[in-house]
Amino acid sequence: MHTQPVESPPRAPRRRAAVRSAWALALGSGLLLVLVAAEWRPLLALDGGISRTTHRWAVGERGVTQACRILTDWVWDPWTMRLLCAGVVLWLARRPAARWTAGWLAVTCALGTLLQQGLKAAVDRPRPVWPDPVDTAHYAAFPSGHAMTAAVVCGLLLWLLHHYGAGRAVFRAALAVAAVSVAGVGLTRVWLGVHWPSDVVGGWLLGALVVTLAVLVHRRRRA
Repeated sequence: MHTQPVESPPRAPRRRAAVRSAWALALGSGLLLVLVAAEWRPLLALDGGISRTTHRWAVGERGVTQACRILTDWVWDPWTMRLLCAGVVLWLARRPAARWTAGWLAVTCALGTLLQQGLKAAVDRPRPVWPDPVDTAHYAAFPSGHAMTAAVVCGLLLWLLHHYGAGRAVFRAALAVAAVSVAGVGLTRVWLGVHWPSDVVGGWLLGALVVTLAVLVHRRRRA
C-alpha cells in the first residue's frame, strides 16, 4: 500500500503575517509623519512636555548625561552600526552561497539611510532649542537617524541569526543586546535634548518597516 507524500505546510500564513505587519508599520509611521508635518498641536504639546522634563533631568544629572553622550556618540552611533553591518556583509560575501544575502543586506542598509535622509529633508523639522544645551546635533529632527539606523541594523542582523539557525542561547543574547541598543539609543537622544520623542518613535517605526519589507524580499527571492 502506497501513501501519498505529504507536502510541506505552505508558507502563506507566515507571509501573510509579515505583510500585515508591514501594512501596520506603514500606516503607523505614515500617520506619525503626517501629524509631525502638519504640526498637530496635541503631539507638539506632548513632545514639549516630555522634552522639558528630560532636559531638566539632564542638566541636573551630569554623570548620567556624560554616559549618554558616550553611548550615543560612540557605542550606538549610526556609523558604528553601519560598520557592524559592513563587517557582516564582508563575512557573508566570502561564502558563495550567501553572496546574494550579502548584497541584500548592504542594499537594505543603504536604502534605509537614503529614506531617512530624504524624510529629514522633506519634513525639515527643527530640533529642540535650549538656553543651556547639554549636547548638539545637526540636520533636521524627524526621523531620528540614530533610532532608525539602530532599528534597521539590529533588526536585520537578528533576522539573519534566525535565518542561519543560530543556537537558542546565542539568539537570546543577541536579542537582549539589540533590544537594549535600539531602546537605549532612542532614550539617549531625548535625554540629551537633540530630538523630540516623536522623532525617536518615528525612527523606530520606519526602521521596523524597512526590516519587514527587506525580509519579505529575501523570502520571495529564496522561494
